[in-house]
Amino acid sequence: MKATIERATLLRCLSHVQSVVERRNTIPILSNVLIEADSSGMLKIMATDLDLQVVESLSAVSVETAGAITVSAHLLFDIARKLPDGSQVSMETADNRMTVKAGRSRFSLPTLPRDDFPTIVEGDLPTSFELPAKKLAELIDRTRFAISTEETRYYLNGIFLHVAEDEEPVLKAAATDGHRLARFTLPRPEGAEGMPDVIVPRKAVAELRKLLEEALDGNVAIELSASKIRFSMGGEGGVVLTSKLIDGTFPDYSRVIPTGNDKLLKVDPRSLYDGVDRVATIATEKTRAVKMGLDQDRVTLSVSSPDNGTAAEEVPADYSAEGFEIGFNANYLKDILGQIEGDSVELHLADPGAPTLIRQNDKSQALYVLMPMRV
Repeated sequence: MKATIERATLLRCLSHVQSVVERRNTIPILSNVLIEADSSGMLKIMATDLDLQVVESLSAVSVETAGAITVSAHLLFDIARKLPDGSQVSMETADNRMTVKAGRSRFSLPTLPRDDFPTIVEGDLPTSFELPAKKLAELIDRTRFAISTEETRYYLNGIFLHVAEDEEPVLKAAATDGHRLARFTLPRPEGAEGMPDVIVPRKAVAELRKLLEEALDGNVAIELSASKIRFSMGGEGGVVLTSKLIDGTFPDYSRVIPTGNDKLLKVDPRSLYDGVDRVATIATEKTRAVKMGLDQDRVTLSVSSPDNGTAAEEVPADYSAEGFEIGFNANYLKDILGQIEGDSVELHLADPGAPTLIRQNDKSQALYVLMPMRV
């Protein structure tokens, strides 16, 4: 194989694919990226960790000899990063080595044959639909902070996507770690009817979100079966991310969404976030709890720590039900408040022991449930 490519193009592509590659690998070839050059002048660069695979197509300056080879992902990325701006990078393979040249620099890297490189066999992906990249990015941002990191409950280690028939057909995304729940609802896209319920793993969600950052103006084609999902963005010469899905059953989360919480607190999310952030300064790791005292027209936030003393702050609010006190994990509450973009957020409360429903208003696509803490 012999091909020449602009350094900026190569660097951008490698920055996308190399983050899929794990730093420590027991199988040497999984540390490599596969580079394929074809005679039409296109280069394909691919990386995988056996559960997740990213393939990006890009135009080369020239392809003199078509071919394919695998080379260390992190090494090639570091080299591309350090090469001078605006340079052209020539890659040539011979005798199990790849020579990389740019300007006056020359590197000779060890390679492994392309035939040993594993690819995810996608099989048939019967469900296919499109979503605007901006919407898909919003769906991820509004839910992924609630994904569980507990490996024992592996079926919570991702975002649950499923279609449902509410007043109209919808596509829902949900994530929970048992302490909080985030759900985002969209009108069901054309082609998503009859789609299987799927759980997209945390790493695939993170990689997808990074790739979306550069493709926010277009649409993303989503194809899936009960075991695999593929996201294609950027059209011809774009990026394709394929991931295995989590093989498990997501719990029926709708049961924990409270419907009868009759005490409504309306408050500016920014003021409440800042107030919680300030009083939580003295909270210790064990007691990250912040107590909210609800009174007419205000919320009193307080934290007491045996080591660090006490803190309190009043935040103006709109509240007219009977007063009571409830405790929350400060970080979880801040995570949710950080997702609310308007100047008002609704907290629907019942009592100090019941889950609280949080949303911007009854029209918002995002909905959150937070379990209280004893304080």
